[in-house]
Amino acid sequence: MLVDPVAADAAKLSIGLSDGGLLLLRWRLGVHIQVEDARAAMAQVNEVCQQEQHAMLVDMAAVGSVSREARAVWPIPCSASRIALLGKSPVDRVLAKFFLGVHVPPCPTRFFTSRSEAIDWLGAGA
Repeated sequence: MLVDPVAADAAKLSIGLSDGGLLLLRWRLGVHIQVEDARAAMAQVNEVCQQEQHAMLVDMAAVGSVSREARAVWPIPCSASRIALLGKSPVDRVLAKFFLGVHVPPCPTRFFTSRSEAIDWLGAGA
């Protein structure tokens, strides 16, 4: 259950903090993420966390595409202490592997196809 969810751009994503302190970011179905979207998401993450660090689950299973400029924003440190990228398809895996291979994430980051495994991994770092 989300507490105080924030929609940075209701058409593209939702961000909220679970009762247990897990930050949840979900991109909308088929969204094409541009640099402005990535910056808005980072700003909303920092706003929701209010200067505290939280493990973050990023549901990217529905993403249509991510621009090169948007990918360049994500290595910038934010309020996430660990990031689990959650996807379903081979395309999601390729996007995540490419990002992790080209950019140095600001905190421990891994890709998962299992939500429960992602949450377990996020909890291990708490």
